[in-house]
Amino acid sequence: MSTTGASDGFVPPTYPYDRLEPLEVRASALPGGLVDLSVGTPCDPPPPAVVAALGSSGAERGYPSGAGSPRLIDAARGWMERRFGVGTSRADVAACVGTKELVAGMPHWLRLRRPDRDTVLYPAVSYPTYAMGAVLAGCRAVPVPARPDGTLAIEDVAQADAERALCVWVNSPANPTGRLDDLAAAARFGRAHDVPVLSDECYAEFTWHGTPKTILEHGLDGVLAVHSISKRSNCAGLRVGFYAGDPELVSYLRELRRHAGLMVPGPVQLAGAVALEDDEHVERQRERYAERLERAAQILGRLGVAVDRPGGGFYLWVRAPDALPLADEEPGSDEGAEWRLARQLATHAGALVSPGELYGPAGAGCVRVALVQPMERLELVADRLERALDSARAVSGSERRESAGNAPAR
Repeated sequence: MSTTGASDGFVPPTYPYDRLEPLEVRASALPGGLVDLSVGTPCDPPPPAVVAALGSSGAERGYPSGAGSPRLIDAARGWMERRFGVGTSRADVAACVGTKELVAGMPHWLRLRRPDRDTVLYPAVSYPTYAMGAVLAGCRAVPVPARPDGTLAIEDVAQADAERALCVWVNSPANPTGRLDDLAAAARFGRAHDVPVLSDECYAEFTWHGTPKTILEHGLDGVLAVHSISKRSNCAGLRVGFYAGDPELVSYLRELRRHAGLMVPGPVQLAGAVALEDDEHVERQRERYAERLERAAQILGRLGVAVDRPGGGFYLWVRAPDALPLADEEPGSDEGAEWRLARQLATHAGALVSPGELYGPAGAGCVRVALVQPMERLELVADRLERALDSARAVSGSERRESAGNAPAR
């Protein structure tokens, strides 16, 4: 990833998902159009009460609270109590303008606080913004390796990197892998090395193995949990989330962000509170994602792709096979197996998925499938794929018969 130009100034790298444009063109050319399974953008409707709240807050005229309105903060506290059994005070919680801006900006804010530290630790296979936040702050981005089961091998962080660490990111359930990590071990690591542990928990509502977890269950000292309504409530367009944990760290970030003018719009704060106060719509969304995960696993199985169900989240993270039953239209390409699988899904099934390399070099060989499209679109993918497989079988059968017909008599 090049970040310098001729004058050694910062040059933003290509945005990861822009690299999918050629595949998007292929998929869009099929009758029925593109089925976008690349980005985790919710397609299902948000709760009607949330939409109604946007037009009824009366908060359009004045500046909103940078820290979050009392109702939004209390809604976040109430949700954490219900979901995790964790109690917090208002001083322990603050709002953010969606969690991506917080993730991207956190190294910069923390570097102002600790200029003697310059290293951001993050999962080797992960959401690209963890590493990009380090780059934007002029920090070192150092990946934490994974164990064979995909969980973080935080004990393998080099002592020199731990001593320079400004923060460590954990993400459970993880994007893209769906793994569930040991948050207690992460909290212990942070406290042992005087490093804030930032726990991105935005997929917690979609935990499939066991009950949802938060790092706050292991105490607030030195940790922050980061949450969003984008996934749980299909409100990614509203840009509202919150962070909770260590009171001193929350206070520091709250005051700094006020100076920077980072405020969630007033109407959006009310809508976010309404979303967090209701759990019924989340249960319906869980059912949708569970159904789609199961169906997508069946569809991928038709290509010989082995699928392990995720511990959480609404992504399938699968290893691309070396050989596929459909003909490769670009033989001889030196691209990885993940790009070949993505190209075949786009070409033959009209499905756009994300090659694992977008989530770091350690993701090479795998593909992420985001189950954000409704079942009828997944069935369209299945029908297209089945037709392509039928056609391939027919061609193969014809070639075998032709070969047999040309065989010399004995």
